This record gives sequence, C-alpha cells and structure tokens, in this order.
Amino acid sequence: MTQQPTAATPLSKEMQDCVQACMTCHSVCEETMSSCLQMGGPAQMQIMRTVMDCAEMTRMCADMMMRRSPLMAEMCAMCARACDMCAEACMAMPEDAQMMRCAEACRRCAEMCRSMSAASM
Repeated sequence: MTQQPTAATPLSKEMQDCVQACMTCHSVCEETMSSCLQMGGPAQMQIMRTVMDCAEMTRMCADMMMRRSPLMAEMCAMCARACDMCAEACMAMPEDAQMMRCAEACRRCAEMCRSMSAASM
C-alpha cells in the first residue's frame, strides 16, 4: 500500500497545473453563469445548470488536491466528466464568445483532470 502524501509534501508540477486549470475553469464558469443570467431564456437556464455543476466540481476538485484527499483521483475523474458536459453545453452557442471561452477552459481542465485521475496519486 502506498503512503498518502502529507500536507507538508509539495504538490507535483502536474498536480499544481491541474489545480490551476480547475481554478481557471471555476472562474470562467462563474463569469459564464453571470452571462447566462443576463441573456435569460430556457436554453440559457439549461446550460446554466451544467455550468453551475462544473463551477462547483472544479473548485471542490482543486480543494481536494491541495489537501491531498484520498478521494482526489475519483474526484478528478468526476471533475473531468463535469467539464466535458459543460464544454458540450457551451458549444450549443458557438456565436457567444463567453460560451466559447468556457468550453475551452472546460476542455483543458477535463484533459488535466483525466490525466491526474489516471496517475497513481
């Protein structure tokens, strides 16, 4: 059985990059929620639910990695899934620059989280 890293153990470069991708994605999702609220309408409300899930998941995932939670590999896998769903939802509005920024941040975060969940932490 591998020993869990302690809080005193520095984060690996890969984990630091993943935490940063999660926090960037969280910020962009928060901005996108504000944009959805301004647009209104049933389509935006459906997209907003997915964006809200992604914002929460990315923040929680970053927090769990920073505190070296034993659940962080599973959390990274869930986070990647939430990011994939959010990117897909945002792609429904390709003419909206904010939605495209959100989709791009989500795709990058999903990729990083997938590699973190596959790595043995």
